Amino acid sequence: MTGKFTPDDLAAYVFSRTGAPNDDLLVGPAFGEDAAAVRVGGETLVVSTDPISLAAERIGTLGVAIVSNDVATCGGVPEWLTCTILLPDDDPTLLDAITAQLDAEATRLGITIVGGHSESVSALSRPLLSLTCAGTADRYVPTSGADPGDRILLTKAAGVEGTAVLATDFADEFDVPADLVADATAFFDDLSVIPDAAALTPFATAMHDPTEGGVAAGLTEVAVAGDVVLSVDPDDVPVRPETRRLCDAAGVDPLRILGSGALVAAVPEASVDEALAALDAVDIDAAEIGAVTSPNDTDAGTPGLRLGDELFTSPPEDEMYALWD
Repeated sequence: MTGKFTPDDLAAYVFSRTGAPNDDLLVGPAFGEDAAAVRVGGETLVVSTDPISLAAERIGTLGVAIVSNDVATCGGVPEWLTCTILLPDDDPTLLDAITAQLDAEATRLGITIVGGHSESVSALSRPLLSLTCAGTADRYVPTSGADPGDRILLTKAAGVEGTAVLATDFADEFDVPADLVADATAFFDDLSVIPDAAALTPFATAMHDPTEGGVAAGLTEVAVAGDVVLSVDPDDVPVRPETRRLCDAAGVDPLRILGSGALVAAVPEASVDEALAALDAVDIDAAEIGAVTSPNDTDAGTPGLRLGDELFTSPPEDEMYALWD
């Protein structure tokens, strides 16, 4: 199996083992939370860490986007980044390609790479990066803050990251035209949600960056973390034509593939129009895709995602994992 551990395993073996207590820790390890929050003087420091190993062609670009998204999704401004680079062999050509990607994406997003580590590990079969990003936040927005009555917004579309990876890592395996591959590869330019989060932070009760498992997993994490039910009609979730065509070719569900580039937000119903207007003002597409309810109202006390006729009480596995097997 490839993917995240279950909420029960995390609770038993991770969240209960966090070292010495510290009064300056405002938000620590918890299911679904994208980043920690630490009081530093009069400011709130937001810190997140993420690995990436499966996407080969643009691993550096994806790594910077994914870890900085986690800081932005909590209301932070990503500023500093460290990266550990582990390669299958000591090939300087591969190191050159990855560090060039890291540098280009960090420069584009205004993030400074302040340190890290690089080495070769013969046991690896593909590159592995582990990145940490930090920045400050005026208002920390958790994954777990959704309230019954809120509405659910999604920026951009489902499967943006997965579409780009399908185009670069798997296009040769599918019978798809070259123009589709070129258009889908351009989705790498849409992976950052820093502007999305900046527009929504004043309104959102919860925000989350759907990564592994796609929009379906991201919505489930918001629901379980907040002890609520998210009711979403899958037909209301925007999917770009390029995503639909590549997913059809690969036999995967657009709502259950790598989802970076989209941002899930819970917003009070009275603020929906203003929040959508704020996104439109910075040229970001968004849609209202569902509502937040109490689990006692709809699902006998069980929090989770009601996606059409399905109820997810834990995040579904990403359907792209099988493509790397």
